[in-house]
Amino acid sequence: MSTLFGTAAAASTTPTVGDLKSDVALNDPPTDSISGLSFSPTSSGNDLLAVSSWDNKVRIYEITSTGQSQGRHAYDHGQPVLDCDFSKDGTKVASAGADKNIKVCDLASQQDIVVGTHDQPVRTCRFFDSGNGPMVVSGSWDKTVKYWDLRQQGPAATLQCQDRVYTMDVRNNLCVVGTADRYVNVIDLKNPTKFYKTIQSPLKWQTRVVSCFADAAGFAIGSVEGRCAIQYVEEKDSNSNFSFKCHRDPPNNSVTSVYAVNDISFHPVHGTFSTAGSDGTFHFWDKDAKHRLKGYPQVGGSITSTTFNKSGTIFAYAVSYDWSKGYQFNTQNYPIKVMLHPVNGDECKPRPSVKKR
Repeated sequence: MSTLFGTAAAASTTPTVGDLKSDVALNDPPTDSISGLSFSPTSSGNDLLAVSSWDNKVRIYEITSTGQSQGRHAYDHGQPVLDCDFSKDGTKVASAGADKNIKVCDLASQQDIVVGTHDQPVRTCRFFDSGNGPMVVSGSWDKTVKYWDLRQQGPAATLQCQDRVYTMDVRNNLCVVGTADRYVNVIDLKNPTKFYKTIQSPLKWQTRVVSCFADAAGFAIGSVEGRCAIQYVEEKDSNSNFSFKCHRDPPNNSVTSVYAVNDISFHPVHGTFSTAGSDGTFHFWDKDAKHRLKGYPQVGGSITSTTFNKSGTIFAYAVSYDWSKGYQFNTQNYPIKVMLHPVNGDECKPRPSVKKR
């Protein structure tokens, strides 16, 4: 079932258009395209934000409640860094590199070590808590998912996927892995050595991103063709599955320009979510009401990554080239920045449910 929440075009003529005037740029951003953003889930006082980039670095910034930012630490990979993630206790950052390595940086000692290696570039990594402490799960273009126990050498386990891993997300015990050829593997991290279930994406084009619901009951899928699908894990909830169009221009002479959905982030408190795309816009949505809460004006370049801070009061989005049009469009003056959007009032609050009499 496909529904249309409302297109980017509709946003400009309705009161649901959002405001960017309070957005603040991060100081000293990366010097090449930004691949990943991750806020610390625990930092007391100021927020910590990790940023991974094609300039081979991971940078950690401290951000005050007023949006002031300062670089706190940086470390290197041998090649572009394709993803990063904070540990659940906020003490470590993991990163996935095109150099085939997964690194973990301990923020207290500022030491970084290689905890694992794949046979091909590592596209994505996430921390999760096992019964024996923090572990890292990584997904690679070598078509495997591997688990890394920080206390031992070599992978704790390896899962063979159908194709190259393009995207992955973890929430609680739910791990969702999106591969080439539109396969989506669901893993229960209490039983991590096998797939709980495998589906093929309901979207007809390449998967760009998967993102777990805040309550881990399901996940969203974004594709290169300006669509998003909402999928519940359990069969009993499958009648709530649906997909919708987003990040596309209004038809012009019967031609519709569509854009990749580059990232999807769920609000940690309200369970609503954002989509962000190659068209340089982001939108906030309420999946339960099947309603778009707010759409925002173009930000001057593709949005490559997004994330909310732990309290949901800051929405960070990275503006940089996403390679969707090939190398020739990556010009010297293309913007590279991370913007901090203060989440005000009801921007991300779900719509009040209307009970039927």
